[in-house]
Amino acid sequence: MDLENQARIKELGEKHGAENLVAILGSSDPDCAELAAETVTVGDPTYAGPLTGVQLGLPVYHVMEPDIKDQVDEKVYEEQVAMMEMVLEVDALIDAVKGIREQHSKL
Repeated sequence: MDLENQARIKELGEKHGAENLVAILGSSDPDCAELAAETVTVGDPTYAGPLTGVQLGLPVYHVMEPDIKDQVDEKVYEEQVAMMEMVLEVDALIDAVKGIREQHSKL
């Protein structure tokens, strides 16, 4: 997760409270998805960004998880995400994010 997005998430957490936020990731790589999920739950593990040491504990999901997919307008999902489902390791992405969520999300 780049430093600019970390700063935005930190600002939103401070402004609205972490209990009012959910992080939805769209990473195409399971390792990157896991790293991003860890960043918004227990802080930046690379110690390089604004979320270093900031434990937001956000509930974090991948956009391809059924719980999220079911809440997105079908047409929008089809236009923006569906094609990627055909070429990505969807189960691995979901498992990576779900594992961090179950381990570290506070809400």
